[in-house]
Parts: sequence; structure tokens; C-alpha cells
Amino acid sequence: MPKKPKLDIKIQNIVVSASLEKDIPLIKLAEALPNTEYNPEQFPGLVMRIKDPKTSALIFSSGKIVCTGAKSIAKVKESIKKIILNIEKIKVKIIVNPKIQVQNMVASGSIGMDLNLNFLALKLENTEYEPEQFPGLVYKLPETRATFLLFSNGKIVCTGTRSEAKLREAVEMLIKTLKKVHKANKEHKEPKEDKK
Repeated sequence: MPKKPKLDIKIQNIVVSASLEKDIPLIKLAEALPNTEYNPEQFPGLVMRIKDPKTSALIFSSGKIVCTGAKSIAKVKESIKKIILNIEKIKVKIIVNPKIQVQNMVASGSIGMDLNLNFLALKLENTEYEPEQFPGLVYKLPETRATFLLFSNGKIVCTGTRSEAKLREAVEMLIKTLKKVHKANKEHKEPKEDKK
């Protein structure tokens, strides 16, 4: 019985959106706070950087926010609390507890198995692989939102999922798919081993 590959996957970034349900005076916010950038001619949102947890937020005058950089939902919530405290420094009272919607999770790690990317590019659908330009293979996992970046040493990056449960599920589906392809490859090769 082959031993189960060791999973070592960590969330690197969670992108969320939320609404403060209040108009935000961005110019006033930019003037009052040093941790902000606002160039309305280039982009309609204000960028606010939070030191701890290390995150960035895009804040729009409509009160919509997009927060990125957190590595857990707890850190997302902490960041949004700090964003609200910063906004309240300019006397804008936020009365809602914003509903957080995860838009994307980026995770990386290792699945503990070596991968033949040339072979996978031939055997799997929904792949992009151009080794002259980039050493990783892009694989869109069917029937999921997940897209993987696979490297020959078993390192992976996963993007597109919206929850930890969906992320784990996608990684498990990926491993099943890779094992199936790997097994088919072995069975295909074995009878011809005597000829070079």
C-alpha cells in the first residue's frame, strides 16, 4: 500500500469584500491618515495599509471595501475592525457589522510527490505549460473554482477557492487525479521495460 503523500498547504492570502453601508469622504480620509494613498485621477479607490495584521484595503466612496493580505479569516476580521477604527477617526460612524465575502484564497505548499509536468500536460485537460517561459504547469481543476500551479518537485499554489473547506477538497481532488494519471502511466510503461 503506497503511503499517503504528506499534505503541507498554508493559506498565503485571502481577498474579501465587504460594505460599510455608508458614504466615505476619501479626500478627508487621505488627508487625515498617513497610511493611505489616494489618486482619484488614476483609480477611484483609496488604498489603506494596516501594519498588524499586515493587510491592505481598497476603500471606495460608496463604503465598499476590498481587503487583501490576511492569512486567516480571524486576521481578515481584525483588519476590517482596524479599517473601521481608522475611518471613525474622521468622524464617520460605521454602525453595521460588515458582512465579509471571501472572493479568493491563495494557498501554497507541497503535496509530497514528484510530478512529471510534460506528461501531465499531455494527459490532463485544462492545462497550460510553457517551460521556456515559466517552470510551473497551470491546471484548472474541473467542476471547481480552483486553479493550481504545479511544480515538478511537488510544490503547488492554489487559487480560486472561497473557503478553507473548498481549498482542502480541491487539493484532495487534485491528488486523486494526479495518482490516477501516475498509475495509468506506470501500467502503460511496465510491459515495455526491457527495450530502451
